[in-house]
Order: sequence, then C-alpha cells, then structure tokens
Amino acid sequence: MARSRGKFRVGVLFFSLIFSVGICRGDKQSEGVVPDGLEGVWDATKYISIDEVRPGMEAYCLTVYEGVEVERFGIKVLSVVRDIMPGRNAILVQGTDERFIHTGPVAGCSGSPVYIDGRLAGAMAFGWTFSKDPLYGVTPIEEMLRVGIAGAGEGSEGTGVAFNFSRPIDFSQIEQKVMQTRTSFGRGVTGATFLPSPIVASGVPEAMRGQLDDLLGPLGFMVVSGGGENSGDKYAGEVRLTPGACLVVPLVTGDIVLEAYGTVTEVRGDEVYGFGHSFLGYGSVDFPMATGEVHAVISNVMRSFKIASSLDIVGALTVDESTAIRGKVGTEAKMIPLTISVSRYNDREKKRYDCRVADNRLLTPLLLRIAIGSAVLERGDLPPDYMLRYRGAIELEGAKLVTFENVSTGAGLNEIIRDSISPVALMMNNPYRQVQIKSFDIDVTVDKKNITSSIWSATIRDSRVKNGETLDVDVVIESFQAQKREYKFGIAVPEDTPAGTYQLIICGAYDYEEFLRRTVPYRFMAENLDTLVDVINDILSIDRDQLHCILVLPAGGVVLEKAELPGLPATKALVLGDAARAVTMQVFPGWVEKHVRTGGVVIDSKVMNVTVEQK
Repeated sequence: MARSRGKFRVGVLFFSLIFSVGICRGDKQSEGVVPDGLEGVWDATKYISIDEVRPGMEAYCLTVYEGVEVERFGIKVLSVVRDIMPGRNAILVQGTDERFIHTGPVAGCSGSPVYIDGRLAGAMAFGWTFSKDPLYGVTPIEEMLRVGIAGAGEGSEGTGVAFNFSRPIDFSQIEQKVMQTRTSFGRGVTGATFLPSPIVASGVPEAMRGQLDDLLGPLGFMVVSGGGENSGDKYAGEVRLTPGACLVVPLVTGDIVLEAYGTVTEVRGDEVYGFGHSFLGYGSVDFPMATGEVHAVISNVMRSFKIASSLDIVGALTVDESTAIRGKVGTEAKMIPLTISVSRYNDREKKRYDCRVADNRLLTPLLLRIAIGSAVLERGDLPPDYMLRYRGAIELEGAKLVTFENVSTGAGLNEIIRDSISPVALMMNNPYRQVQIKSFDIDVTVDKKNITSSIWSATIRDSRVKNGETLDVDVVIESFQAQKREYKFGIAVPEDTPAGTYQLIICGAYDYEEFLRRTVPYRFMAENLDTLVDVINDILSIDRDQLHCILVLPAGGVVLEKAELPGLPATKALVLGDAARAVTMQVFPGWVEKHVRTGGVVIDSKVMNVTVEQK
C-alpha cells in the first residue's frame, strides 16, 4: 500500500513538472522570444515572430488605395514557409477584402504592414503573376528590423560600375558597361516574384518610354504613367510617413519626374522601414524619401498596380538590403542639379528643363540618359534628316571642369548620350578618390538637316616633296545630298624628315580617334583624378565636323610616362632609357597633322603615299 502511494506521489510530481514546463514554455512564447540580433529593438507586445504564426489566424494589413488615407484590409494566414529563398522565410496570406479580391496582388503594396494577433508580423513583399487570388508573401518583421544593424548604412555608397582603368578609356565601352551593369531583380521559386516598384514617369515622351522598361525593368521597376511631383497640393505638408502610408523615392525631380514608390511598414522614432524587399539591394544608399498620394489602383490581369506621386521630400533612404529599405526623416539626400536647354527646328522658343537627379553610382548615368533624351524629344522624334549641335559642362567638387562641344548626325541620340553619361560614370566610379558632381548643364540644338559627308576625292599636287617644304592637298567632300565642297590646305614636312615614302591619311573624327588610340594609347589612360579629367576632356575635344589629315613619319624622340619629347636627340634619349630609372620611357611615334573645319561629319577615310626627298 505504501509503495502504491509512493508511486502515485511520484506520478503526480512528474505530471506536475511536465505541466509546469508546458506553462513556462507557453508563457515564454506569449511574451515573445527575442530574435537573434534584435536585442534592444524587439518588443514582444508590438511585434509577433514567425514562430508564433499559425495557419488560419485572422489578420489585417494597412495600405492606401486612394488619396492619402491609410485603410485596413482583412486578410487570413494560409501558412508559414521556411527557407522560401536562401536565408529567407515567408508568411503566406490571402486578402479577404472585396477590393483585394478584385485587384489581386498590387505593385505598390510592397511594404504594406501585416498585423496578426494585433501585432506587426511583417510586410507584403511578393506575389504570383496571373494569380487568381489576392495571395501575398509577407517578409517577417524580424528580418526587416535587422536591416542596417550590421553597419551596412555606414560609410560610402555601395555597388557601382567596375571599369578597367588600366586600359585606354573608350567611351563606347564605358556606355556599354553602364548598360550591362544592371542585375535582374530577385526572383523567388515557383513563379513567385517580388512586387515590382512602380515608377511614375512624367515629362517623358512616348519616344523615350520604350527605353524606360529596358533600362529600369531589370532593376525591379515597373514604369507607369502618372502625375508629376507635388501634384496633390491640398495634402502638401500635412501627410506623414506612418505604417501603411505611401512611400515615394524621387529619382528625378523638377520639369522631368521619375519616382518609385511602395509602402511604409514601420516607423521607429525617425527611422522608417518599408518595401519588404530591396530597392537596388546593395547596402548603403542616399536617395530622397517623400510622402505620396495614391491616385488609383489599376486592376490588371497580369499585374495590378498603384498610380501615385510624391508630395513632400521629408528625409533620405540610407540602407537598402534584401529584406527592406530603411530611411531617416529629417535627413537630406544629395542630388545633382541638371539643366537642359533645347532649341528645335519645330519650336519657336528655346526650352529650359530644370531638374535634380539622384546621386548614385549605378543609377545616375541611366537617369541622365532618360532626362536628356526626354528633353530633346519632348516635341517629337528626330526627323529623317537632322543634326544635333550640343555643348555641356560638368562641374566637379575639387577637380577641373569637364566641358564638351560637338555635333552629331545619323546616330540618333547615341553620341550625345555617350558624351554625357560616360564622363559622369567614370567620375562617379573612379578608383582614385570620391568626387562630388556639383552640377550638369547641357545645351542642345536640333536642326532639320543631315551633315553626313564622305570624301569624294583627295589629291596631292605633287606627291614628291623635299623635307622642310609644304605638301599641298586638295580634298573634295560630298555631302548627304550630293553637294560638293572643295578644301585646299598645306601640311609642312619637318626639315629633319629622312628621305623615304610615308602615308598621308585623310579622315573624319572616327578614324582620327582610332589612329590616336592605336598610336598613342597612353593619352587615353588615367593615373589619378586630375589625369582622368584631362583624358575625358581630350576625348570630348575631338570635333566630328572637322577633316583630319595625318602625315605619318618615322618614330623619333621619347615619351616619359605621358610627357612627349618628340625632338629629343638620340644621345639624350639613350641616357633616359637607362634601366635603372624608375620612369617609364617609350619611343615617340612621329606624325604631323592638320585639321580643317568642314561643317560636315566625314565617315570615311583615304590613304595616299608621299615621297620625301632630301634637299
């Protein structure tokens, strides 16, 4: 009997212990276990962890469907999916509100906060294209709150464009690299995609809109038409960034507008969290952050989206990681003042576009491309026969001014775009030191004529000439419409030219630049910021409306690093060539040149032989 009672007491004690442990575990879970890395940030009364979420729980989200009013929409929890992407978890929810059912997943809802059991669970972040139901993937709030904690928001801006500065600079290759350095926006499994950030384009003509998707689509943007900045004056100064409010990232402001938007998830003091996915996704950023107004939600079979516009810039985005963006209210982001002046054959008045462009190593060249193209084509596409004449200036902080002036014909906007964005991309991504672009100004004239030209004939009055004499050249240029112009000029043959047969090259700017790049490649190479600016200015100074004549002579003299000494005697050159010297020396290739302005862009070349005789 005593044994039975003992066994009974032990059993009661065992089950009491199990029950107590269960209660303790339940209390601990209800109080909320602090997720790793969020000590001092996590508030279990305010946030609910993914471990506490169960299918079937009733929930709601906050977002704006019209105007600036944040509304509550009913949703229900379907499931929790672990490792839906490497290192990422998700809560699957489905909207129960009639408007959610009608529109399905909406681009622009990225960041809409989801509340479960009265606590913030995370942000709507991804969906399924062509989804029949309003099914969303929610980024857990614990993953969003970790954004910037590891110090990603400190120091200099993140990823830009990597150029090879050990090779001669070629603007065509620079532009191509800028266009290629656009990684595709993250995609999930089984067709799930992060909701693209709609980007409103205002002041962008149809001729440029086709390029917008190609330029910005791979970065996760969905281009839509919409109003310009501050279109909702009745709300100006009154709207705050609160959970569920529209969150706008202005990229270009002023007379041309490009601005992306999503939704605010959480606000902690002056820190704002949003989107539930990345913007560009490379850590430290510096973009303007603004309040916004939603004009409408466009229901679409493929992808519904919001149309919105900014109200007031109230801060700056500082951190951009895979699970969220984070910004700070009261902080001012750097932007580059941009002025574009355009005179067109079909417009009586010269138009001026005053804008500000986001300062970002990856995006700024692309944004400049869109802004300049939009201004030039605002009154229509280029006519079949056209000429662009342009000049510009890029002011740099702590460095020399970059200036350019040239003409273009038959190449669309390619040459003016290349001459504009290549210097900017090089300066913003140079390996020497960070440089701030203070302003960018460009003046463009569009004329209705084609100035493409070719060499109809080129002759030398006497192909045999003595050294020290002048070589007389006759060139006839034929224009696009078969008009011919004759140019007579002389090229002086140096007195010390050895007897022999040499080439005389008559060409346009394209072949002239190629000759220089092949003959003196060091002129296209930079060693520091100052020489980089010099190289850029030298490339930009090659005029396309000139005829370039080159008499190729024997190599003579030396080049010390980039200093050319063409007349240096051989004895002194021998001393400088001592292997013990640290300065790099090479033989200077000889030539003399003559430039004649023709008003046309010569697209071909002609090579003739010249015989030099001793006096």
